[in-house]
Parts: sequence; C-alpha cells; structure tokens
Amino acid sequence: MQYEVKALSSDNQIIALVIDAQDENDARRQLEARGLHATRLVPQRSLRLPSASRGGLSLVLFSQELLALLTAGLSIVEGLEALLEREGGGRLRGVLERLLAGLREGKRFSNLLAEQPDAFPPLYVGIVRAAEGTSDLPRSLQRYVDYQSRIDTVRNKLISSAIYPCILLVVGGGVAGFLIAYVVPRFATIYEGTGRSLPWMSQALLDWGTFAASHGLALFAGAVTVAVAGGMFLRAAIARAGLVTLLGRIPLLGPHLRIYQLSRLYLTLGMLLEGGIPIVAAMETAGGTISPALRERLSQARAAVQAGATLSSAFDAEELTTPISLRMLRVGERSGEMGNMLTKSAAFYDGEISRWIDRFTRLFEPLLMSAIGLVVGTIVILLYMPIFDLAGSLS
Repeated sequence: MQYEVKALSSDNQIIALVIDAQDENDARRQLEARGLHATRLVPQRSLRLPSASRGGLSLVLFSQELLALLTAGLSIVEGLEALLEREGGGRLRGVLERLLAGLREGKRFSNLLAEQPDAFPPLYVGIVRAAEGTSDLPRSLQRYVDYQSRIDTVRNKLISSAIYPCILLVVGGGVAGFLIAYVVPRFATIYEGTGRSLPWMSQALLDWGTFAASHGLALFAGAVTVAVAGGMFLRAAIARAGLVTLLGRIPLLGPHLRIYQLSRLYLTLGMLLEGGIPIVAAMETAGGTISPALRERLSQARAAVQAGATLSSAFDAEELTTPISLRMLRVGERSGEMGNMLTKSAAFYDGEISRWIDRFTRLFEPLLMSAIGLVVGTIVILLYMPIFDLAGSLS
C-alpha cells in the first residue's frame, strides 16, 4: 500500500513524498535507506477497488501479460523482471519488486502473493497455490482470466442495461423538478389576480406553487436534509447487511439476484476444483465472492461436507440449488467431473440472467418513459387549464 510521508533529509530539509510499502515498518526501512527520517507517516486514503483491480493492479491484465511471457518460455522470475522493466513507477512497480525480492530469497510465489492482500485476493492466491502443486501455472492463469472475463461479462451487461433508465430518471426528474419549483410558482402569481375559480387540481398545484415561492429556502434546506439523512441511512444499511442483501428483498429483483449469486458461486467452485483444490478448501475460498446471507449457508454446507455428506445434498439442504442445478450436481458426483459440471451450471445460470435482463429492459424502459411523460404532461395540462377556461369565456 502507499504511505504519505513527511521526512527530514540529511541537509535538514522537510520533504513530502509518497512511497509504496508492504507495511509501516517496510516504509520506514525504505526511508532510512534513502537517508531520511520520517516525521509523519500515514496510509494514503483511497477508494476500495473491485477484486479485478486491487491495489492499483489489474489482475486480469497482470495475468494475461504474465501468461504470455510464461507461454513464450520465460521463467516466473524472468517474466516478472520483464514486467518490472516496463513499469516506470507507481504502486505496480512496488508490488513487482516485492515479488521478485521474495522469489530470489527462495520463497513460494503463492506465499508472496498472500503477503500482499491489498493487491491479490484469496481466490487468486488459492489458484496459484494449487498450480504450484501441479507445476502448471500458465493453465491456472488462463483459467483465472476466463473466470474473470465471464463475471465481467454479466456485470457489464447489468451496468449497461441500467445506464439508460438512470439517464431517463435524472432527466425526467430534473424537468419535473424545474416545473414544480420554478414554473408553477410563477403561474401562481399570474392567476392570483384573475379572481376566477379554478379546477380543484389546478388550484391544488397553484397553491403548492404559492407555498413554494414563499418558503423556497426552507423547502430547499429540508430537501437537502432529507437527502443527506437518507444517504446516511442507506449507507449504514449497506454496511450492516450488504448491498446484495438489500436488493434481494425487492420482490421482482430478489429471485434473479439469487440466481446471479449462485452462478458466481458455482463458477468459482468449478474453477477451483478444476485447478486441483480440495472441495472443502474451495468452498471456504468461494465464500468471499457471495453475499453474507449465502456465505452463512455455504458455511453450513461446508460443515456438512466435512461431516461426510455429498455436495449436492449439502447444497440442497441449505437452498443453494435450483431443481436443474441439483440434477447437474448429482450427475457430476456420479461421473467424477464435479468441477466441469459446476462450470456448466454457472453457464446455464448466466444465460438465464442475460435473457431476464433483456426482457426486463425491453419492458421497463417504455414504462419508465411513459410514467415520466405522464407526470410532466399532467403538470403542464394543469397549468394551462385555467388559460383554456379563460379563452373559452372570452370567446
């Protein structure tokens, strides 16, 4: 990780710099090697990155580049040296330097990865440790690249399908807010002096406009307060239960989100089993890729497997299957190809999720546009109804 440092140089100058170190002691050793005395040493604050990009290191890109070098015939040390020569600086250079230093000391590659948890998650460490037992690191790296690519495909499809509805909500909400907060109060002042009775819906809207015009600052402060309080409450709820758990409580979204979680669990287990990791260790490692609610069920299933139960029966007891995946797991147990069958189950789930996303977006986007148009159109019609009534009386 990176540390923000203020240090005293040999010529009594205070300098500020950022260094990459494994821990605070490592940072102090680096400063002493440069002839500096640290007066302030604090970790640099940064946003938490997703598992595919941790500690400033893209694991997919790192794996692809290292795989290409290993396939070309280079050793692991030579491959890391080649990657280091290309890097001019930054956090990735520090990560590579620590890996090379440890390998030259005779340490295992997986242990060196485990010593840098901010850059390499337990899942990545697990597949590398399994590869060390089979001496087939390139195949394990390729397996991880394929695994992450499949997860990213589903995630990107979810994100891309949510972009357009979010834009519609922002634009539609902005137009409706502008009409209610700015246009309606001005129409209210125009109609106040007419002395005519207005339709009750128009009158209610104009009464709101009059109130908003006279209490605009208080309403703005109240809206900001509600937004801040709602954001804090939502953040606390996410920290306590997790975003996936909260979204899973939505009736329409919950079942499909559970399928997505099962797909990721099956894909992770399948990759680990195909890499040679025992089933119990694979279940423990895969727990970090799913929501806390499913993680607790997976822990119970792991205890059942340790007690001698089959994976299919343990998953069925903890509701970690569907009727189709349960049959596929039983086939995998009979054929001895559990890893391959788990991967096929995940592929089946991914296809089901993709089809549901397509159907949902095709239905939801027109409904959302219609709802926004209805709200904006209603406001406009209510504003102009008194004008139509006045024009009719004049004619």
